[in-house]
Amino acid sequence: MTQTTVPVIFDLDGTLVDPAGGISGGIAAALAAAGLPVPGQDVLNSMIGPKLSDALQSVCKVPAEMLDEVIRTYRQYYLATGIAQSRLYPGIREALETFAAEGRPVAVATQKPEGLAQIVLRHHGIANLFQSIRGSADNESSTDGPVGKADIIAAALTDLSTQHAVMVGDRAQDVAGAIANGLDCIGVGWGFAPDGELEEAGAVTVVDTTAGMVAAIGRLEAIHAAAMSEVRNDGAV
Repeated sequence: MTQTTVPVIFDLDGTLVDPAGGISGGIAAALAAAGLPVPGQDVLNSMIGPKLSDALQSVCKVPAEMLDEVIRTYRQYYLATGIAQSRLYPGIREALETFAAEGRPVAVATQKPEGLAQIVLRHHGIANLFQSIRGSADNESSTDGPVGKADIIAAALTDLSTQHAVMVGDRAQDVAGAIANGLDCIGVGWGFAPDGELEEAGAVTVVDTTAGMVAAIGRLEAIHAAAMSEVRNDGAV
């Protein structure tokens, strides 16, 4: 890695991987199995990205005493059916392979349980391209390990041995977590954010294609290189 090569940290669902109904279908099945109301598709889609336990309680009003049961049923559905429904977004594999060839470190920071994130990435044959895969605790009620997106991103930064990187994500919590760690965040428009969410959260730009994402990373890297050059020049005066 050269001094100015900027590592990239990616969100997972809605950024690298299109769940294609695997997540929303699993949530719907778990709610129905527990005898709870199932919201419409737009509401289910809005739950993709945030921590599942938080979304179930805040959006679906799942009683605390039923939360573990609903999550357990969802996980069973997702492992048996949901992962197979998912697919990589167009151009993602090629971009990651290009970064690997260039020697650019990349990581994943997701609020999906870490073990499950690794399974998804292995399913798509790209887990080996990441220097770090960080997520929430596999037991979502546990307080062990990173808690919240900012902590998960911080853990990925530690693995990358850097305090400077670019975050790429599709929801406001990706942007907020990046900002909390002093990082710029590129928003991707192919995910699950409502119109305007990423801009309002503070994304430095929002892109609609993988090629646009790669170009935006290049622009931020050039800015970083120029800033580092100025620091070195100032230090030499």
